[in-house]
Amino acid sequence: MRLRISHKTVYTYDRPVHYALQQVRLTPRDAVGQKVLSWNSTITGGSKQCTFDDEFRNHVDLVLMEDAERLEIVSEGEVEVEDRAGVIGMGKSFAPLWLFLHKTPATTPGAQIRKLAKSVEKDLAENQLSAMHALSAAVAEAVAYEKGTTGASTTAEEAVTAGTGVCQDHAHVMISAARHLNRPARYVSGYLMMDGVDTQEASHAWCEVWVDGLGWVGFDVSNAMCPDDRYVRVAIGRDYADAAPVHGIWQGEAKEELCVSLQVQQ
Repeated sequence: MRLRISHKTVYTYDRPVHYALQQVRLTPRDAVGQKVLSWNSTITGGSKQCTFDDEFRNHVDLVLMEDAERLEIVSEGEVEVEDRAGVIGMGKSFAPLWLFLHKTPATTPGAQIRKLAKSVEKDLAENQLSAMHALSAAVAEAVAYEKGTTGASTTAEEAVTAGTGVCQDHAHVMISAARHLNRPARYVSGYLMMDGVDTQEASHAWCEVWVDGLGWVGFDVSNAMCPDDRYVRVAIGRDYADAAPVHGIWQGEAKEELCVSLQVQQ
Protein backbone atom coordinates (compact mmCIF):
# COMPACT_ATOMS: atom_id res chain seq x y z
CA MET A 1 0.00 0.00 0.00
CA ARG A 2 1.21 3.51 -0.81
CA LEU A 3 0.62 6.02 1.97
CA ARG A 4 0.74 9.80 1.81
CA ILE A 5 1.78 11.46 5.08
CA SER A 6 1.68 15.10 6.16
CA HIS A 7 2.90 15.86 9.69
CA LYS A 8 2.96 19.40 11.07
CA THR A 9 4.55 20.09 14.47
CA VAL A 10 4.41 23.58 15.97
CA TYR A 11 6.08 24.74 19.20
CA THR A 12 5.06 28.20 20.45
CA TYR A 13 6.48 30.14 23.41
CA ASP A 14 5.11 33.10 25.39
CA ARG A 15 8.48 34.86 25.08
CA PRO A 16 11.55 34.45 22.86
CA VAL A 17 13.66 31.37 23.50
CA HIS A 18 17.32 32.36 23.69
CA TYR A 19 18.69 28.98 22.56
CA ALA A 20 17.23 25.57 21.73
CA LEU A 21 18.77 22.51 20.10
CA GLN A 22 16.39 19.77 18.99
CA GLN A 23 16.94 16.29 17.59
CA VAL A 24 14.18 15.66 15.05
CA ARG A 25 13.31 12.06 14.14
CA LEU A 26 10.48 12.44 11.64
CA THR A 27 11.89 10.79 8.50
CA PRO A 28 10.73 7.21 7.84
CA ARG A 29 13.35 4.58 7.14
CA ASP A 30 13.93 2.30 4.18
CA ALA A 31 13.65 -1.15 5.70
CA VAL A 32 12.20 -4.61 5.22
CA GLY A 33 8.67 -4.22 3.87
CA GLN A 34 8.92 -0.43 3.66
CA LYS A 35 10.29 1.92 0.98
CA VAL A 36 10.37 5.72 1.20
CA LEU A 37 9.36 7.04 -2.23
CA SER A 38 9.69 10.74 -1.37
CA TRP A 39 10.16 12.78 1.79
CA ASN A 40 10.79 16.42 2.64
CA SER A 41 10.99 18.41 5.87
CA THR A 42 10.59 22.18 6.06
CA ILE A 43 11.68 24.09 9.17
CA THR A 44 10.47 27.61 10.03
CA GLY A 45 11.83 29.47 13.04
CA GLY A 46 14.97 27.36 13.24
CA SER A 47 17.84 26.13 11.08
CA LYS A 48 19.05 22.62 10.31
CA GLN A 49 22.64 22.25 11.54
CA CYS A 50 23.39 18.72 10.39
CA THR A 51 21.86 15.36 9.52
CA PHE A 52 23.03 11.95 10.69
CA ASP A 53 21.98 8.37 11.46
CA ASP A 54 22.09 7.51 15.15
CA GLU A 55 23.07 4.19 16.74
CA PHE A 56 19.65 2.70 15.88
CA ARG A 57 19.87 3.86 12.23
CA ASN A 58 17.25 6.53 12.87
CA HIS A 59 17.49 9.53 10.56
CA VAL A 60 18.12 12.61 12.73
CA ASP A 61 18.02 16.31 11.84
CA LEU A 62 19.70 18.58 14.38
CA VAL A 63 17.76 21.87 14.52
CA LEU A 64 18.95 25.11 16.14
CA MET A 65 16.51 27.75 17.37
CA GLU A 66 17.73 31.17 18.57
CA ASP A 67 15.74 34.16 19.91
CA ALA A 68 12.46 32.91 18.44
CA GLU A 69 8.92 32.37 19.76
CA ARG A 70 7.77 29.75 17.25
CA LEU A 71 9.23 26.62 15.67
CA GLU A 72 7.34 24.86 12.89
CA ILE A 73 8.36 21.54 11.37
CA VAL A 74 6.44 20.20 8.38
CA SER A 75 7.36 16.69 7.26
CA GLU A 76 5.60 15.06 4.32
CA GLY A 77 6.03 12.44 1.67
CA GLU A 78 5.01 9.04 0.35
CA VAL A 79 5.93 5.60 1.64
CA GLU A 80 5.16 2.19 0.16
CA VAL A 81 4.48 -0.49 2.78
CA GLU A 82 4.10 -4.27 2.50
CA ASP A 83 1.93 -6.31 4.85
CA ARG A 84 4.30 -8.77 6.54
CA ALA A 85 2.02 -9.55 9.52
CA GLY A 86 4.42 -7.68 11.78
CA VAL A 87 7.49 -9.79 10.93
CA ILE A 88 10.48 -7.52 10.28
CA GLY A 89 13.11 -10.26 10.45
CA MET A 90 16.73 -9.89 11.45
CA GLY A 91 17.01 -6.24 10.38
CA LYS A 92 20.11 -4.05 10.37
CA SER A 93 21.31 -1.95 13.28
CA PHE A 94 24.48 -0.54 14.75
CA ALA A 95 23.11 -1.63 18.16
CA PRO A 96 23.74 -5.23 19.31
CA LEU A 97 20.82 -7.46 20.27
CA TRP A 98 21.79 -7.54 23.94
CA LEU A 99 21.26 -3.78 24.20
CA PHE A 100 17.51 -4.36 23.93
CA LEU A 101 17.57 -6.55 27.03
CA HIS A 102 18.77 -3.72 29.27
CA LYS A 103 16.40 -1.92 31.62
CA THR A 104 15.85 1.81 31.21
CA PRO A 105 14.25 4.22 33.68
CA ALA A 106 11.00 4.02 31.69
CA THR A 107 10.95 0.22 31.40
CA THR A 108 12.28 -1.07 34.73
CA PRO A 109 9.81 -3.75 35.88
CA GLY A 110 8.13 -3.64 39.27
CA ALA A 111 5.81 -6.11 40.96
CA GLN A 112 2.91 -5.51 38.56
CA ILE A 113 4.93 -6.02 35.39
CA ARG A 114 6.67 -9.08 36.81
CA LYS A 115 3.17 -10.47 37.46
CA LEU A 116 2.20 -9.87 33.82
CA ALA A 117 5.37 -11.59 32.62
CA LYS A 118 4.78 -14.58 34.87
CA SER A 119 1.31 -15.11 33.38
CA VAL A 120 2.87 -16.17 30.05
CA GLU A 121 6.06 -17.76 31.36
CA LYS A 122 4.88 -21.33 30.76
CA ASP A 123 3.72 -20.51 27.22
CA LEU A 124 7.15 -19.05 26.41
CA ALA A 125 8.86 -22.42 26.77
CA GLU A 126 6.49 -23.98 24.22
CA ASN A 127 6.08 -21.22 21.61
CA GLN A 128 7.70 -17.78 21.84
CA LEU A 129 5.40 -16.15 19.26
CA SER A 130 2.21 -17.39 20.91
CA ALA A 131 3.55 -16.28 24.28
CA MET A 132 4.18 -12.74 23.00
CA HIS A 133 0.66 -12.57 21.55
CA ALA A 134 -0.65 -13.66 24.95
CA LEU A 135 1.50 -11.02 26.64
CA SER A 136 0.15 -8.32 24.30
CA ALA A 137 -3.41 -9.29 25.24
CA ALA A 138 -2.52 -9.29 28.94
CA VAL A 139 -1.01 -5.80 28.70
CA ALA A 140 -4.13 -4.48 26.93
CA GLU A 141 -6.31 -5.93 29.66
CA ALA A 142 -4.15 -4.48 32.44
CA VAL A 143 -3.80 -0.99 30.92
CA ALA A 144 -6.99 0.45 29.42
CA TYR A 145 -6.48 2.96 26.60
CA GLU A 146 -7.38 6.40 27.94
CA LYS A 147 -5.97 9.74 26.82
CA GLY A 148 -4.78 12.35 29.28
CA THR A 149 -4.03 10.00 32.18
CA THR A 150 -0.28 9.66 31.55
CA GLY A 151 2.55 11.78 30.17
CA ALA A 152 5.84 11.42 28.36
CA SER A 153 7.66 10.73 31.65
CA THR A 154 5.25 8.04 32.90
CA THR A 155 7.04 4.75 33.49
CA ALA A 156 5.77 1.32 32.51
CA GLU A 157 5.23 0.29 36.12
CA GLU A 158 3.32 3.51 36.85
CA ALA A 159 1.01 2.89 33.88
CA VAL A 160 0.19 -0.66 35.02
CA THR A 161 -0.41 0.54 38.57
CA ALA A 162 -2.77 3.27 37.31
CA GLY A 163 -4.48 0.85 34.93
CA THR A 164 -4.73 3.41 32.12
CA GLY A 165 -2.48 4.83 29.43
CA VAL A 166 -1.93 5.37 25.71
CA CYS A 167 0.09 3.66 22.98
CA GLN A 168 3.41 4.84 24.46
CA ASP A 169 2.53 3.21 27.78
CA HIS A 170 1.35 -0.02 26.14
CA ALA A 171 4.67 -0.25 24.28
CA HIS A 172 6.71 0.44 27.42
CA VAL A 173 4.81 -2.12 29.49
CA MET A 174 5.19 -4.88 26.92
CA ILE A 175 8.86 -4.05 26.39
CA SER A 176 9.47 -4.21 30.13
CA ALA A 177 7.66 -7.55 30.55
CA ALA A 178 9.33 -9.09 27.48
CA ARG A 179 12.78 -8.12 28.71
CA HIS A 180 11.94 -9.58 32.12
CA LEU A 181 11.33 -12.83 30.21
CA ASN A 182 14.76 -12.47 28.57
CA ARG A 183 13.29 -11.42 25.23
CA PRO A 184 14.99 -8.46 23.51
CA ALA A 185 12.38 -5.77 22.89
CA ARG A 186 12.42 -2.28 21.40
CA TYR A 187 10.20 0.78 21.02
CA VAL A 188 8.91 1.95 17.62
CA SER A 189 7.53 5.37 16.79
CA GLY A 190 5.74 5.88 13.51
CA TYR A 191 2.51 6.47 11.65
CA LEU A 192 -0.75 4.56 11.34
CA MET A 193 -3.48 5.10 8.78
CA MET A 194 -6.67 5.00 10.86
CA ASP A 195 -9.98 4.13 9.23
CA GLY A 196 -12.40 7.05 9.16
CA VAL A 197 -9.94 9.52 10.71
CA ASP A 198 -8.89 12.47 8.57
CA THR A 199 -6.65 14.35 11.03
CA GLN A 200 -4.76 12.85 13.98
CA GLU A 201 -3.39 14.66 17.03
CA ALA A 202 -0.25 12.56 17.43
CA SER A 203 1.90 9.92 15.80
CA HIS A 204 1.66 6.28 16.90
CA ALA A 205 3.87 3.90 18.89
CA TRP A 206 4.20 0.15 19.26
CA CYS A 207 6.92 -2.36 20.10
CA GLU A 208 8.94 -5.13 18.50
CA VAL A 209 10.09 -8.29 20.27
CA TRP A 210 12.81 -10.67 19.15
CA VAL A 211 11.42 -14.15 18.45
CA ASP A 212 13.94 -16.90 17.78
CA GLY A 213 13.69 -18.12 14.19
CA LEU A 214 11.71 -15.07 13.04
CA GLY A 215 13.72 -12.08 14.23
CA TRP A 216 11.89 -8.86 15.13
CA VAL A 217 8.09 -9.07 15.30
CA GLY A 218 5.87 -6.03 15.85
CA PHE A 219 3.04 -5.86 18.38
CA ASP A 220 0.56 -2.99 18.59
CA VAL A 221 -1.03 -3.55 21.98
CA SER A 222 -3.38 -0.56 21.62
CA ASN A 223 -5.03 -2.02 18.51
CA ALA A 224 -4.63 -5.70 19.42
CA MET A 225 -2.74 -6.61 16.25
CA CYS A 226 0.60 -6.94 14.54
CA PRO A 227 1.44 -3.99 12.26
CA ASP A 228 0.33 -4.40 8.64
CA ASP A 229 0.63 -2.19 5.54
CA ARG A 230 -1.11 0.73 7.27
CA TYR A 231 1.89 1.22 9.57
CA VAL A 232 5.01 3.27 8.77
CA ARG A 233 8.09 2.78 10.95
CA VAL A 234 10.00 6.01 11.63
CA ALA A 235 12.35 5.48 14.60
CA ILE A 236 13.31 2.73 17.01
CA GLY A 237 15.09 2.63 20.37
CA ARG A 238 15.18 1.14 23.83
CA ASP A 239 12.20 3.31 24.84
CA TYR A 240 10.42 6.54 23.94
CA ALA A 241 13.44 8.73 24.75
CA ASP A 242 15.48 7.07 21.97
CA ALA A 243 12.75 7.36 19.35
CA ALA A 244 10.89 10.56 20.26
CA PRO A 245 9.84 12.58 17.18
CA VAL A 246 11.36 15.77 18.67
CA HIS A 247 13.69 15.76 21.65
CA GLY A 248 16.22 18.29 22.93
CA ILE A 249 17.07 21.18 25.23
CA TRP A 250 16.21 24.86 25.41
CA GLN A 251 17.22 27.76 27.64
CA GLY A 252 14.97 30.37 29.19
CA GLU A 253 11.82 30.73 31.27
CA ALA A 254 9.30 30.68 28.42
CA LYS A 255 6.19 28.51 28.61
CA GLU A 256 5.91 26.02 25.77
CA GLU A 257 2.84 24.86 23.87
CA LEU A 258 2.79 22.02 21.34
CA CYS A 259 0.34 21.55 18.49
CA VAL A 260 0.45 18.55 16.16
CA SER A 261 -1.57 17.98 12.99
CA LEU A 262 -1.13 14.68 11.17
CA GLN A 263 -2.74 13.16 8.11
CA VAL A 264 -2.09 9.62 6.85
CA GLN A 265 -3.97 8.64 3.69
CA GLN A 266 -3.82 5.98 1.03
